[in-house]
Amino acid sequence: MSRSTKVTVGRAVDWNFAATIGAKLAKPGPAATDYTRNQVIEQLASASVRAEIPVREVTGLNEGADVSQARIVDRPEWIRAASQSMKVMTGGTNGERPNFIMGRVTGAQTGAVLAFISSGILGQYDPFGDNGGELLLVYPNVIAVERQLRVVPADFRLWVCLHEVTHRVQFRANPWLAEHMSNALAVLTEETGEDVTEMVGRLASFVRDRRDGVASEPNSTGVLGVLRAVQSEPQRRALDQLLVLGTLLEGHADHVMDAVGPAVVPSVGTIRRRFDDRRKRKQPPLQRLLRALLGIDAKMSQYTRGKAFVDHVVRQVGMARFNTIWSGPETLPLPDEIEDPQRWIDRVL
Repeated sequence: MSRSTKVTVGRAVDWNFAATIGAKLAKPGPAATDYTRNQVIEQLASASVRAEIPVREVTGLNEGADVSQARIVDRPEWIRAASQSMKVMTGGTNGERPNFIMGRVTGAQTGAVLAFISSGILGQYDPFGDNGGELLLVYPNVIAVERQLRVVPADFRLWVCLHEVTHRVQFRANPWLAEHMSNALAVLTEETGEDVTEMVGRLASFVRDRRDGVASEPNSTGVLGVLRAVQSEPQRRALDQLLVLGTLLEGHADHVMDAVGPAVVPSVGTIRRRFDDRRKRKQPPLQRLLRALLGIDAKMSQYTRGKAFVDHVVRQVGMARFNTIWSGPETLPLPDEIEDPQRWIDRVL
């Protein structure tokens, strides 16, 4: 199948329908008075600006760029923004309309997934949003988590902004990151035109290897393992690129949050301890299944593994030399280097 006739996932989904269904299915936020809602919206908007300068100082990135406020949204607004971003990321913006029935079916499925995720997202930097990128903070979720953790609200709100603003700084200081992510997504979401029997054969081989106890390579277990089993080799490389990039970005943000936190967030020690305990808390069986299917637990491991990588490199060579990592795709860590940071230091520095 030629490249011109390939179909991307983005053009198989009715994204407007996904946004509509997702917004309808989203759980309502926690009960709050108008005063509380207005207060958290104002504080998050202010904190998204206050966090920028200390983040820049610690990272050494994005010096002199304008500081902008985040957009503070509720769950349905986040779903609509995420749907639009996914439409752009997956190539669904060229004017082609999806098949009506298939587009509605996949749109409803996507909307349901976004509705589930929407209650757990505190914030997100969207590099494909308006004006070349947009930081979103989901205020009902911030209220819910700070109540659950029983922490000082103003401190927690600033702490959340330190993490999310780091993502904004990462992408604005390094515009090539968005294109690198987009290129990998294009490969990952493109139908290859392979014979179904080839995909089934790879899946059967995967199952046989697991049964026979063949040693697993990184990212070869669970849902990611099944996904990799049916992918072509270019798609596997693209998935690895996205996983490594996500691990680096999240780990870097967690490192920066901890580096900045003690100076600007008085109760940062309590917040970090209780937040980490919350991440590790055992979930009900159905929620554990959904989290596994949606890759949420894999996302959690990104924070831990990525932060360990960044902590090690910065401790060994300092932040200025660590920033070599942002030079281009060739200086990003390889999958095995995430687990062994010294290998990245030896290869790149």
